Amino acid sequence: MKIVCFGDSVTRGISFFRGQLRIQRQNYPYFLQERLDGEGRDIQVVNKGVWNDTSTHLLQRLKADVLDLDPDLVLIEIGGNDCNFRWDEVAASPHDVHEPIVPLREYLENVTRLVKEIEGRGTLPVLLTLLPLDPVRYYRHLVRFYGDKLGHWIGLCGGIEHWHGMYNRFLRRLISDLNISWIDLRNRFKRKGDLQELLSDDGVHPLPTGYRAMAECILEGLIELGLAKPARG
Repeated sequence: MKIVCFGDSVTRGISFFRGQLRIQRQNYPYFLQERLDGEGRDIQVVNKGVWNDTSTHLLQRLKADVLDLDPDLVLIEIGGNDCNFRWDEVAASPHDVHEPIVPLREYLENVTRLVKEIEGRGTLPVLLTLLPLDPVRYYRHLVRFYGDKLGHWIGLCGGIEHWHGMYNRFLRRLISDLNISWIDLRNRFKRKGDLQELLSDDGVHPLPTGYRAMAECILEGLIELGLAKPARG
């Protein structure tokens, strides 16, 4: 069995330490493969996460990075960048109206296309809900780069947590409408411990401990869905 982990930097494996970006070899696909191997499950895990990707980017590379690999299952983790903002533009015009990088309707349409195209190849898509974030640390991270002018706009628009939560709610509605397999990563991850200990300095990307917890959440979900069977011995 082959699983492709398809998503953004949370799938690729990124952390921030003291404002510096680090690429983590020990990302969630790494820990997922480690757990599967340790439990004797004959499953190959392929990491196809890319830094800064949105659902639009996933559509653009779907064929090369997923369909051409002929996987049995695709774990789709996407949305955190879609509901984010172009913070340089917000900082330059904090009194203006700003839209998320990928508007909600377009995000849902993109996810629907991803699901349909994967299903059309006879492959099973499994959607992951958005990983939770720590908004206070995320704002502090943004202010380091863009200054405190962001505060006015953030106060008026409800903040990134408002948008992040809204995209997640609509994603769950879409999952119900499409009647497809999914794993509630968001709530499972929250139950794994304090976000201060699981997320890195930017409040968004996991630490290695968080990536391990993320892999555990996903494996638990796959087992409940009957999609991680032990190897035949």
